[in-house]
Amino acid sequence: MRALTVVPQQAGSVRVREVEAPVAGEGELLVDGVALGICGTDQEIARGEYGSAPPGEEHLILGHESLGRVRQAPQGSGFTPGDLVVGVVRRPDPEPCGACARGEFDMCRNGRFTERGIKEIHGYGSQQWTVAADYAVKLDPALERVGVLLETASVVAKAWEQIERIGGRAWFEPRRLLVTGAGPIGLLAALLGVQRGLDVHVLDRVETGTKPQLVADLGATYHTGSIADIAAKGEPDVVIEATGASSLILDALAHNAHYGIVCLTGLSSSGRKLSIDAGELNREIVLENDALFGSVNANLRHYELAAHALARADRSWLERMITRRLPLDRAHEAFEPGGEDVKTVIDL
Repeated sequence: MRALTVVPQQAGSVRVREVEAPVAGEGELLVDGVALGICGTDQEIARGEYGSAPPGEEHLILGHESLGRVRQAPQGSGFTPGDLVVGVVRRPDPEPCGACARGEFDMCRNGRFTERGIKEIHGYGSQQWTVAADYAVKLDPALERVGVLLETASVVAKAWEQIERIGGRAWFEPRRLLVTGAGPIGLLAALLGVQRGLDVHVLDRVETGTKPQLVADLGATYHTGSIADIAAKGEPDVVIEATGASSLILDALAHNAHYGIVCLTGLSSSGRKLSIDAGELNREIVLENDALFGSVNANLRHYELAAHALARADRSWLERMITRRLPLDRAHEAFEPGGEDVKTVIDL
């Protein structure tokens, strides 16, 4: 069978190559790959910035944003042939920390976790793959064209769960949400905000095209100015920062409402330095009871929350998020620079 592979830490090594077909072990599903989403993490692995192959192997099968259809399922697993499924990305460390031992492996305390298509386990970028039934999530069959968005949505579902838990430290009734960045994370964060009945605002640099239209079709408001301009008309109770831009992070902290929550989901590039008044920043956070936290990855509960959110969403809106579909033999094009795609998907 064919698979999308990379030699970790070696830039420009992404290839579609023949690999051995997998054999399902005890308690595992054998799955026919349907689609694979490509995100910034995959791009960084392709550039040789990080990633690691399974022990003793040179190549890593890429892909953590999966979608497949069950070919074989063990009896009593809860799955049957034909089921549409997504595989969870992260696995607990071999000697679980307290969080991993309780199923909260997205919050691993010691960093010894492994991840499909990223760290020490082959990913889902192949025409067939296997996954333990305990790490598979069944999807509504109606989501076949958009189910590949589930992994991204699970990251957003976790962020919202954490926001609501932090808000629950006292009375919490947010009304206004600001999302910075209109990529897949930002758009899905906005979707879940709309589903919560919030007044949603999205900030991005792109002035025309798919992104502004997707935001408008959600019933949200699209902006290309600054956070200060948006806040002047109403400070956000919640900010979900999805770009990793250092200046936006600081602006979000300076222009949110009292008792506001800022959730960081974007990864910043190292090397850029900004001068800040740390004392003033401290005063604002303390005196306004603000909360700032980071969120990444997801556990099984978040995948299930995300599946419910996608099932409630407008299918055509979700499908328009996927702006480019490539066949597997053209997968290399997903890693070429340029373009204004929102989401690229490889058909397996």
